Amino acid sequence: MEGERTPGHWWPYIAQVLALDPEAINLPEPTLAAPHTDTVASVLHLGRSDVERREFILASSGYALSALGLPDMDSITRRTETALSGAVRVGQGEVAAVRHMVKALGDSASELGGGHARHLAVRYLTQDVAPWLEGHFTEAIGRDLFAATSQLVHLAGWMAQDEGDTPELRGLAQRYYAHSFRLAAEAGDPELSATALRGLAVQCVDLGYRAEAVQLGEACVEYGRHLDNPRAVAYYEATLANAAAQDDDRRMATKHLALSETAIGKPTAAAGDSWAAHYSPGRWAHESGMILSRLGDLDAAEEHLHLALDIHGLDRRRTRAIVLADLGGVRLRQGDVDGAMATWSDFLDCADGIRSVKVQAALQDMRVRLRRYTGVPEAQELREQAARISS
Repeated sequence: MEGERTPGHWWPYIAQVLALDPEAINLPEPTLAAPHTDTVASVLHLGRSDVERREFILASSGYALSALGLPDMDSITRRTETALSGAVRVGQGEVAAVRHMVKALGDSASELGGGHARHLAVRYLTQDVAPWLEGHFTEAIGRDLFAATSQLVHLAGWMAQDEGDTPELRGLAQRYYAHSFRLAAEAGDPELSATALRGLAVQCVDLGYRAEAVQLGEACVEYGRHLDNPRAVAYYEATLANAAAQDDDRRMATKHLALSETAIGKPTAAAGDSWAAHYSPGRWAHESGMILSRLGDLDAAEEHLHLALDIHGLDRRRTRAIVLADLGGVRLRQGDVDGAMATWSDFLDCADGIRSVKVQAALQDMRVRLRRYTGVPEAQELREQAARISS
């Protein structure tokens, strides 16, 4: 079928997809690792280097996943047999603690932005979770622990991505997402694996790597294809629709947007604790609205963004601020200048104090778009308020 690609063995495929030209993004060529790098040792080394701000992070941040090698599918079994005699014993209590901390830190980041307390999340990984990853556990506990750690590492990646747009933070986010994928794959958890791939796909969309984003979106959908979780399916289908829209593939974008709408409308079981489980109808309405905006259907885009704000509600300040910024932009494109400025005024009220690169980008975008209205006092006031928030 036109617009479709057939997935294969995804890890080498992803490595090929993200082996971007380092010279094009002013980053050095990464050094390839052995085929099976120890994931626990690698992610703890990454976290410690991040916290200590070692030169390692500056010298090797990049976008070639081949630097990490293949997931080691025997890793957990081997660790159950080789833990040191003095290692701590790990049970469901420790797994529950990791999940609880992921929720607490994730709630804070969703409210205040990824720039708040990112190093707290990384220190929790390197100081508290590290002894458990190297401890005594059964096969079942090991899989649960790796899955929970995958969520924590994914959160660290998301926070790095949301903190800023420097090459170092982009490289950190990519590496955390890649390690999250490896931990999830080694735990045998397809949902967490797909969610990590989604993080990489969204990062490619943000950086303008359109073909790579589509290919990662396809991998994400493939991993989640057999999940009995409609919200997760909607999450991944919308990711591919977004990537296709950015790639100007209207047919593919429309197809997968419809598939995501079908999935989000299905009844779901009790919400789990994964990122995909929290993909609410409100979040879907926001993402769909921006896909429709990209496709040029501004009326439908405005309707979906209102749906996100007014019907389903968005209780996190960061999320609400971004939706308001997007809605203001759509209204301006529709020619509704007064509506755009009223919406942007609400956006500025939400945005103050949030440390998020997406909010900062929205502030800058708004200021640029308002320059053409130099004779409108309200526009000047909004620009001045945005400048104060950005400083």
